[in-house]
Amino acid sequence: MLGSILVTGGAGYIGSHTCVELLAAGYDVVVIDNLSNSNPKSLAAVASIAGREVTFYQGDIRDQQLLTDIFSKHPIVSVIHFAGLKAVGESSRIPLDYYDNNISGTLTLLKVMTAFNCKNIIFSSSATVYGDPHTVPILETFPLSVTNPYGRTKLMLEEIFRDLYASDNEWHIVLLRYFNPIGAHESGDLGEDPKGIPNNLLPYVSQVAVGKLDCVGVFGDDYETKDGTGVRDYIHVVDLAKGHVAALAKLAEEPSLSIYNLGTGTGYSVLDIIEAFSQVVGRSIPYKILPRRQGDIAACYADASKAKKELNWTAEYGLERMCTDTWRWQSKHPNGYEE
Repeated sequence: MLGSILVTGGAGYIGSHTCVELLAAGYDVVVIDNLSNSNPKSLAAVASIAGREVTFYQGDIRDQQLLTDIFSKHPIVSVIHFAGLKAVGESSRIPLDYYDNNISGTLTLLKVMTAFNCKNIIFSSSATVYGDPHTVPILETFPLSVTNPYGRTKLMLEEIFRDLYASDNEWHIVLLRYFNPIGAHESGDLGEDPKGIPNNLLPYVSQVAVGKLDCVGVFGDDYETKDGTGVRDYIHVVDLAKGHVAALAKLAEEPSLSIYNLGTGTGYSVLDIIEAFSQVVGRSIPYKILPRRQGDIAACYADASKAKKELNWTAEYGLERMCTDTWRWQSKHPNGYEE
């Protein structure tokens, strides 16, 4: 065995898909998740797909004693840190919750890792740290700026990791800046299961397609893009998960702090997504144009060539596959994990 990987937030959307890829690659996987925005049934689906189970602890990364117990019981060699609150709009309403969860939780995790001399971590950062970029595609060297508390927690944590590495260069740290993950596992049994009304576009579109919601709201059609709607870099969640396995190999090299964009390098508009999904389900998805949302930007897509060069990773799946896999999950599980 390759040692145990601790996956924080491992029952979540990206975390659960990453667990599948880690198990397939031969790792033992330990998950901690407080289930505030996820469902433990995702981990049952992971076990059924991978043919092996993860070890699951329900709890919070701010619980130092629980983390200490986990590190005492398991030979954790690396941590993949997904756990955190993640809704941009909500972060503006309850910023203190975001700072407490995302910053305090990570500090507690890093203190326990240090106590156990575990100095390998992959952190889920986000393309939100680029703010409204002056040009696209976006390189890792672009200036950083954020427009909301969620993005600020990601940027602050990146700075904390930089300070940590500067103070102790035995650390192996990889910061992965995700673009817009969509899609689902090809089995149709693992996917995105947002609680309440979805914040993200594709779960919203798929819930309209399955009849749970009436119509897709398109926020703004007057951006400087080809059709006036916002352009984003949508990446298949399985490609993203494989990026984390590739990043583990980077941790095995010399100590360093490395930053990578994980995206496809292609931007699609909101209307592109609605059209592609309509093609997959075989009927038009109804939508209506609404005013812009505060803080939204016109276009954001990655230059992911650094990840290709240094991690030997590239996104393989195109938009049609992303929509097909999402629709398989949504039609098989119209109510998500709660059947």
